[in-house]
Amino acid sequence: MSQRDLQHVSKQDRIVAVMGPTGAGKSTFIECATCQDGRTIGHGLRSFTSDIRAVRVNHPIDGRPVVFVDTPGFDDTYKSDLEVLTMIAEWLVKTYKSQSNLVTIIYVHDISDSRMKGSALKDLRVFGTVCGDKAMPNVIIVTTKWKNITIEHGVQREKELETRFWKDMIAAGCVTARFEGSYESAWSIIGSLDDKHQAQVQLSHEIVDSNLRLNETQAGIALNEELLQLIKSQKESARRLRALAQNQNNGLAMHELDEQQAQIEAKIRQTSDQLREMKIPISRQIHLFFKNRQH
Repeated sequence: MSQRDLQHVSKQDRIVAVMGPTGAGKSTFIECATCQDGRTIGHGLRSFTSDIRAVRVNHPIDGRPVVFVDTPGFDDTYKSDLEVLTMIAEWLVKTYKSQSNLVTIIYVHDISDSRMKGSALKDLRVFGTVCGDKAMPNVIIVTTKWKNITIEHGVQREKELETRFWKDMIAAGCVTARFEGSYESAWSIIGSLDDKHQAQVQLSHEIVDSNLRLNETQAGIALNEELLQLIKSQKESARRLRALAQNQNNGLAMHELDEQQAQIEAKIRQTSDQLREMKIPISRQIHLFFKNRQH
């Protein structure tokens, strides 16, 4: 089932959406759960899932259909963060309007990452605002790549994530699980879906019921704030490079610094373009102000 076949998802299908940062193992999880032939896994440096794709299989216990939906992560090779959020928002809105049965949202995190990178923090924060507290009982945070880390370090890292970064999500009702890279492990995490109610996703309600534009939603606001922070850090990196370049007499080193400077400046331009696209017009801000005062 490809992107163009997503409209054929029926109300009998139970949907499991898989989200998370680029390279965390979303496609691998789906690959194991659906016994695919390996063609959907990306092993290179480029982001593999640049579109929203779906695979339908039967549940191993009750035999009823389950549709896995693979979503792109932020920091995609070819798409901006705003484009990724727009894609996810469009799919969630279509799912909500068609009353499709989105029962589980899996958020994938690479446990072997030694620290919570800025891109992963951004992804996590936006994910939390996409779902909202009401959807958290339908969310499972799945840690992957346990083979790439000792069990002692993995358990220590898991505890730190649960108490620092995932604390609020867990308090709102989401659970965590370890993916061991097998069919059995994937379905053990998913479990029986019979007692699952449809996820009440915040982003869908904001756009459909509250008639908000994407940049006015909590997810849009969070992404905007993350992009502003990214601009700040990029400018600081550029400043440090300029200072370093002034102290270099080595021609080769100067050339490398110039290349790094050009890359950072390109990222600043790209991030600035996204911020301009997300800016809310003054007239719309006034409208929202009075609308909020009425509620």
